[in-house]
Amino acid sequence: MALEMSPEDFERLVVDELDELPDDMFDGLDNVVFVVEDRPEDGSLDLLGLYDGVALTERDRYGFGEMPDRVILYRESLLAICADEDELRDEIHITLVHEIAHFYGIDDDRLHELGWA
Repeated sequence: MALEMSPEDFERLVVDELDELPDDMFDGLDNVVFVVEDRPEDGSLDLLGLYDGVALTERDRYGFGEMPDRVILYRESLLAICADEDELRDEIHITLVHEIAHFYGIDDDRLHELGWA
């Protein structure tokens, strides 16, 4: 059974988990916003998070005035796979690390090798 939680409480957990991540993970994050959406555009619950932007390894000219990249967490998808708040915190943490890694140009294959996918 899916965990139930208000959008406000969920966002509070996301902020808490962002605070728990090591500072050096944020040192290179530039022009990135963290967003919570209910579910992916296709309406499915298959995707837990998404990095929407251009990875550092693929940027050649990325200047002032660019729209920020986004790390998106899908609230309903994450709630659907969790039985309790501790499990939800773990899944939010893993999803944040996974999507931030995409910002740095780390692909899914490497994330699997590292145990983050």
